[in-house]
Amino acid sequence: MRLNKFISHNTPYSRREADRLIQEGFVKIGNKVVTEPFYDVQPGERVFVKGKPVKQKRGYTVIVYNKPKGELVAKKDDRGRKTIYQSLPAKFRHFIPVGRLDFASEGLLLLTDSPKVAQALMESDLPRVYNVKIKGEVTPEMEAAMMEGLELEDAKAGGHERSDITSMKFAPFYAYRIDKNAPTYSKLKVALTEGKNREIRRFFAHFGKDVVDLKRVQYGWIELNALPTGKTRYLSKKEYAKLHEFLKEADAKDKTKDKS
Repeated sequence: MRLNKFISHNTPYSRREADRLIQEGFVKIGNKVVTEPFYDVQPGERVFVKGKPVKQKRGYTVIVYNKPKGELVAKKDDRGRKTIYQSLPAKFRHFIPVGRLDFASEGLLLLTDSPKVAQALMESDLPRVYNVKIKGEVTPEMEAAMMEGLELEDAKAGGHERSDITSMKFAPFYAYRIDKNAPTYSKLKVALTEGKNREIRRFFAHFGKDVVDLKRVQYGWIELNALPTGKTRYLSKKEYAKLHEFLKEADAKDKTKDKS
């Protein structure tokens, strides 16, 4: 594992902080100072930060955070907006977010201290379930696109003003349910198996509908339930057991791909 990643994974330091510590000479491998962040830490090598040994973690931890609106899923923001790491307890500030929720969205955000777990969950086709409120009614054209998918050459509407993404292909929704359909506003529950940049906002914007509320309530088998806004919880034993099985299956698929 790369040295900066090793430090951020096994200590409260962020990747950027680890880079700075390494470059400023505060990190040793054994008795030797190493100033290259991309140094590859070998099994059995002892890493020290400011003279203290870094203990490599065994296993992994996953938490659920009920992200409020008005927080960015990032370490820092050049525009001075609040980030999730300003709200999370200090012991979780080195955790990696599993995907993103945009600044105006809320709900279930998974975070983990394991890069491998984060990557496996992000790259999976586990359904992500959202409660969505839009201005206006759901039309037959929108329902057809939800069932059949949609490909847009111009998908800038609904995206962030600074986004480089201009086109987007939307897979058919995994599932959807219309809970209210009215000319004033409509409410839906939708499930997607992808996590593209502002996918839901871009989808409805194509039909001229503004998303006024967007809340993720489930990721795979992990549900938000009654967790208060701005609070965290650890996965339950049952959720960890399912995650363990999921990771075993993901590893088996990767090995099969490598052989083919």
